Amino acid sequence: MADELKKGLEGVLVAESELSYIDGDAGKLVYRGYTIEDLARDASYEEVLYLLWNGRLPNREELDAFRDEMAGYRAVDDDVLSLVADLADADEGPMAALRTAVSELSAFDEDADADPTDREATLRKGKRITAKVPTIVAAFTRLRNGDDVVEPRKDLDHAANFLYMLNDEEPDDVLADVFDQALVLHADHGLNASTFSSMVTASTLADVHSAVTSAIGTLSGSLHGGANANVMRMLKEVDDSDMDPLEWVQNALEEGKRVAGFGHRVYNVKDPRAKILGEQSEDLGEAAGDTKWYEMSTTIEEYMAKEKGLAPNVDFYSASTYYQMGIPIDIYTPIFAMSRVGGWVGHILEQYDDNRLIRPRARYVGEEDREFPGINDR
Repeated sequence: MADELKKGLEGVLVAESELSYIDGDAGKLVYRGYTIEDLARDASYEEVLYLLWNGRLPNREELDAFRDEMAGYRAVDDDVLSLVADLADADEGPMAALRTAVSELSAFDEDADADPTDREATLRKGKRITAKVPTIVAAFTRLRNGDDVVEPRKDLDHAANFLYMLNDEEPDDVLADVFDQALVLHADHGLNASTFSSMVTASTLADVHSAVTSAIGTLSGSLHGGANANVMRMLKEVDDSDMDPLEWVQNALEEGKRVAGFGHRVYNVKDPRAKILGEQSEDLGEAAGDTKWYEMSTTIEEYMAKEKGLAPNVDFYSASTYYQMGIPIDIYTPIFAMSRVGGWVGHILEQYDDNRLIRPRARYVGEEDREFPGINDR
C-alpha cells in the first residue's frame, strides 16, 4: 500500500484544515462551517478574511477596526511601483509581474526578519500582502496602458477600492457588490494546487512572501487560475464565428478541442460558485440590456451536461461576469490571486502552527547497475 502510485496525489490525504470543506457529490462549499451561499449573500470579503484568519466572524467593532487596518496597508512603496512600471514597459505578463512584485514586497516589510513561526508577525505580513496585491494589479494594468497610477483610498471597501484604482472612477454600488461577491467566492477552496504549493514552501520554514510567491506561480497555469481567461477567449471566439453556440461547441468537440470551464477534480456536479456567478452574469447582462454572454454560456452548459455529463466550474461564469464589468481578460487570473491570497495566508498559518516538512517520494523507474565508462569510451 505504501508503494501505491497516486499520480497528481489524487485522493491522497496530506493535511488537516479548518478553513474550507468541499462535498463534490453534493456541490457544497463551506468556509469554517458557513455555506458559500450564505457568505456570498451576506458577508463582505473583509468579513471572510477575518473568518479565515481568526476562525470566527467579527462583530461590528472588530470589522470596522479590521477594515481600517487593511485599508492602511494598501499603499505600495515607490520602489515596488518603479519595478511594476519596468515590468509593464517590458510587456511582462500580468501574473508574472504580480509574482515578481509580491516577492519584492518583503524588502519593505517591517516584519521581514521575523521567524515564520511567529504567528502574529506572519499574520501581519499576510495582511499587508493581501492589502497590496490589488494595488499592484491595478497599477500594472494602468501603467501598461500609459495611464497614471491611481492611489488607493482608505474610505472604500476592498472590492470597491480595486475597481476605483483600476478605472480612476468610483464604482456604483451594483458593480462593487458583484465584485465583492466574486472575491468571497474565490477566497478559499480546499487543497487546490496553488494552496498546496504555498504549504510546501511554508513547510520548509520559508517566509510567507516566499510561500505566496510560490502560490502565484502555480495559479498562473492554464489548468488552474488561467482557465477563467480561456473561458472568455472561447466565448469571444464563439461570438466572432457567427455560428450558433450549439453548432460551435459541437464542431469544437468533433475537432477534439477542449471546451474551457468544464469539469473539476473535486466536483461531480455543478460548482456551487458557478451557480451564484451565473446569476450575477445574467443580472449584469439584463442591466446592460444585452444578455448574449449569459445566453451563450447557458446554451453551452446545457449541451455539455447532456452530451458529456460535465458541469461548469467557477471559471465558466466568472469570465462573463468580469467581462461585463469591463475588466481586461488577461487580469482575470491576477484578480483570482487577489481573492485567493486570503485562503493562502490562512493555510500558511495552519502549516506553521503544526509544521512537518512536506516531502513525498517518487518511484524510480530508470536504469540500474550501469557500468561507468571512462571519458575516452563515451
